[in-house]
Amino acid sequence: MDEWKLFSTPAPLINMAARAIARLGERRVKAFGFNIAQMPVLYLLRDGAAMSQKELAHFARIEQPSMTQMLARMERDGLIHRTPDPKDGRSSLVSLTEAAKAKLPAAREALHANSTRVLAGFSQDDVATLVSLLQRLNENLDREVAEDPAP
Repeated sequence: MDEWKLFSTPAPLINMAARAIARLGERRVKAFGFNIAQMPVLYLLRDGAAMSQKELAHFARIEQPSMTQMLARMERDGLIHRTPDPKDGRSSLVSLTEAAKAKLPAAREALHANSTRVLAGFSQDDVATLVSLLQRLNENLDREVAEDPAP
């Protein structure tokens, strides 16, 4: 019988690293009034873009109910505002407030510094290889999720 070596396979190691990176990232962005889960939305809207909730959920890979809750909190905290969508009267467009845009560069810098520390000892080639491997992994996962029938 094969011994189960949990930490000698990629999935648990990736999961453990992702959780630790999220915890550290949370500490870094909290000072700016953000949380780490909001970063994909902040990134997507950073240049003054306005997007629908559906578009944000799709690009951020977040389920609609979770996106609804997140946007409600972000609106409550003064990070986003909604305007009616001129193309769809039932929908609204989400954009960042000026206050959120003003804090975003400092939060980004804090995350960048965090990334630099986390990747200490990695060469530029190591980082490029890691990014390439993770991109391929995520492409495979996206394909698998799309092809996997719902229970």
